[in-house]
Amino acid sequence: MPKRKVYSILETAYERGLEAAAHGHVATYIPELGKADPNDLGVSLCLPDGTRYEIGQTDKRFTMQSISKVVSLALALKYCGPEEVFSKVNMEPSAEAFDSFVELDLRSNRPYNPMINSGAITVASMLKEHITFNKLLEYTRKVCLDPDISFNEAVYKSEKAHMSRNRSIGYLLESKGIITSGVEESLDFYTRACSMNVTARSLASLGVVLAMDGLDPFTGEQLIDRRIVEVVKTIMLTCGMYDGSGEFAVMVGIPTKSGVGGGLLSASDDRLGIGIYGPALDEKGNCIAGRPILELLAEELDLKLFDKTDIVDELRRAEEKERKQAERESLRVLRHRGVKTFLPFNVRSREKSGAKGPDKE
Repeated sequence: MPKRKVYSILETAYERGLEAAAHGHVATYIPELGKADPNDLGVSLCLPDGTRYEIGQTDKRFTMQSISKVVSLALALKYCGPEEVFSKVNMEPSAEAFDSFVELDLRSNRPYNPMINSGAITVASMLKEHITFNKLLEYTRKVCLDPDISFNEAVYKSEKAHMSRNRSIGYLLESKGIITSGVEESLDFYTRACSMNVTARSLASLGVVLAMDGLDPFTGEQLIDRRIVEVVKTIMLTCGMYDGSGEFAVMVGIPTKSGVGGGLLSASDDRLGIGIYGPALDEKGNCIAGRPILELLAEELDLKLFDKTDIVDELRRAEEKERKQAERESLRVLRHRGVKTFLPFNVRSREKSGAKGPDKE
């Protein structure tokens, strides 16, 4: 697709996002997040060949918040293995809010999935036994292709001072034997992970790494194991937008993870990565501008996971090419024999219109 066309689509999507942002609100339960400008919006697309299409505030820093759960899960699967991770955390979508502990307390002895707070705190409790936060920060810089990702101490302190709900979740996990030691250390690791500063461009880069099954598109280095990427993207699709994940998967169809800092990370297999920053949130805690933006991009750029349009079109083109070659060969043979011929297109057109062709003798 011509670059001008892509930019035109991106501009239209951006305008729709701005319209939606007017109906959202910034997160205030973490006071430092409440200082964000709800009118901010940036969209970055990163292709496997390194081409970028961007509009708006794509270089403005904000904290990853729950998007860090994607990186933490990838590392936990690497160091602990899927058997251990999923012995403590389920893989099922949740019908409750991201910071709810209703299902954990009443319906299950394990968190429903690693993308909600109870699951991510559990993952943090496992991960802290293998790596330090600085190692996590270093790894995040690597997979986001952004060496400037930093730790936002102001957000970290603000979140630590207002984490009664997460603390309740942590001790509930301990009471169920899911966290066996170091509840406060697990909560600290989790909160620090949420406080890493990224940009929409950083998230688009991580998105393209995931879209390319863990490969750095610029160097070819395998940054994340292919099998781990497969698991992570599947959970992003089914659980990445909290209790709105099912509807989002149907309407958008791209594995996506949100964060209450306003970020969205999307990975369209073999096509591109998308990063969005828009701190105005909907009632579920997701970037409210993100859905109309991603819906339009998915439709216009054929990004949906189960969209086979490009494959079908390719097959049709191949069939059409083969048919035309066969027709040309038939005409060549007939002309070689001295037989008067008519173009197959004309014959078909006559047949469709009901007109009679030349009388046979």
